[in-house]
Amino acid sequence: MSRPFDLATRRNIAERCAAFVEAEPAPALKRAAVAVALTGAEASGGTALLLTLRASGLRAHSNQWALPGGRCDAGETPADAALRELHEELGLELGAGDVLSLLDDYPTRSGYLITPVVVWAASGAPISPNPDEVASVHRIALADIEHEDAFSFTTIPESTRRVIRFHHEGDFIHAPTAALIYQFREVLAGRDTRVAELEQPVFAWK
Repeated sequence: MSRPFDLATRRNIAERCAAFVEAEPAPALKRAAVAVALTGAEASGGTALLLTLRASGLRAHSNQWALPGGRCDAGETPADAALRELHEELGLELGAGDVLSLLDDYPTRSGYLITPVVVWAASGAPISPNPDEVASVHRIALADIEHEDAFSFTTIPESTRRVIRFHHEGDFIHAPTAALIYQFREVLAGRDTRVAELEQPVFAWK
C-alpha cells in the first residue's frame, strides 16, 4: 500500500505500534538497541526505514547490513540507547517525542538482547554517516518490505530453526536485522508475529 511520508502515515504507524502486544521478557543477556528509523524515501515521497552497511574496520560484524544501534550503556533505556546510536552513527538528533514504540526483544547467538525502537525522523533531518562505523546508509521503502516475496526462509544443518532472509538489491540480509524488519512489516499489517526463534546464519553467531 502507499505510505506517503506525512503526519497521517505517522499516526497510522503509531496506532499499529500501539496495538502491538509485546512478547514476554526474554532471558537476561547483555542489552542492546536498534532504531527502526522512519523517514522520507526521497525519490518516491513515500516512507522508508534507514539501513546501514557497517564499516569494514569494525571489530565485530564488519561489512554487514544493520539497523543503526549498539549496546546499551549503564542506566540507559533501550529508547535512550537507540537515539544515542542514531546520533553517533548517522548524525540524527531525535528526542523522546520521536519514539513511536518498542518491538519484541531479539536474543542473538552472540549473547545480546536487542530491543527494536521505532522512531520517526523529519524528512529534512540531515543524515551525516560516521565513516568509522558506517560504510553507507540506505533508505528502504516500506513498500519494499511489504512485498509478498520480500522475505524467504531456509534451513541450515547447524540448527532446527528457520533462517530468515530479506531480499535487498540482489543480496540477502539475515537475522537479527531481517527478523526485526520482518516483525515491523507484520506490525504494519496488524499482526503480532514473533521472531525470536528465527535463526541467524552461522557467520553471525560470533
